[in-house]
Amino acid sequence: MRRYTEYDRFAEIYSRHWNGFSARCLPVLDRLLLGELAAGAKILDLCCGAGHMAALLTARGFRVTGLDGSEEMIRRARANAPAAEFIAGDARSFSPQKGSFDAAVCLFDSLNHLMTSRDLADALGNVRAALRTGGRFVFDMNMEEGYLRRWNDSLSIVEDAYVCVVRARFDAAAMVGSNDVTLFERAERWVRSDFTLTQRCYPENEVLAALSVAGFVGSRSFEASRDLQADMGVGRSFFTCVAG
Repeated sequence: MRRYTEYDRFAEIYSRHWNGFSARCLPVLDRLLLGELAAGAKILDLCCGAGHMAALLTARGFRVTGLDGSEEMIRRARANAPAAEFIAGDARSFSPQKGSFDAAVCLFDSLNHLMTSRDLADALGNVRAALRTGGRFVFDMNMEEGYLRRWNDSLSIVEDAYVCVVRARFDAAAMVGSNDVTLFERAERWVRSDFTLTQRCYPENEVLAALSVAGFVGSRSFEASRDLQADMGVGRSFFTCVAG
C-alpha cells in the first residue's frame, strides 16, 4: 500500500489546527447530499484526515467509514470520532465491498493531492465500486482561480511544543500547487524538519470527464462562494454525481 508519510509528520498539527473546515462544509453537505439520505445511511469518508467530518456525520446518526493513507491521521481520527470506523488505505488502490455505501464524500481538496490523471481515475473508480447504484458522491477541489488567488501566502502556528510555518506557491505552467512546510518540534531539543505537500490543479472538464468514465452520471459542479454562498474562499468547487 502506498502511504502518505508526509501527513504522518503533519498529523498532530493538522488535527489541532485544521478542524474548522468541516464545520464550514457541513451546510454545503446538507444542501447537496445529507438531506436526501435516510437515517442511518452508510457514508464513505474518503481521505478522511483526522476524522473531523466523520465526527459531525456520526453525530447526525449516519454510519461512517473513514479511509486515509496516513496511519497517524487514522490514529487521531479514531480519537476524534470514536463512533466511526476507520481504515488505513490508499484512495487509489483500496478494494471496497461493492455497493456497500449509500453515499461518499471526499473533502478539503483531498483529490487535488492525486498528482496524475491515472491516480484520479483509479480513486474515482474505487468510489464508484463502493457505492450502490444511485448512491451519491460529493467532493470539493481547488480550481485554477483558487490557486492563482489564494496560493501566494504563508501562515505560522506557534505552540509550546512546536512551531509550524507553511508557505503556499503555485506553478501556473505546471499546474502544481505546493505547501512548503517547516516544522520545529521540541523533545530534548528543538528538531527541524522540512517537507512539501503538493497538489495538482485539474480543469473542470477533465474532472467531469473522469467521473463519466468511472461510471457516474448527472455530474455537476458548484463554485463554493458564488453558487453556494459558502465561506471557503474563491476558487473552490464542489462536485456532485450519482453512481450509474
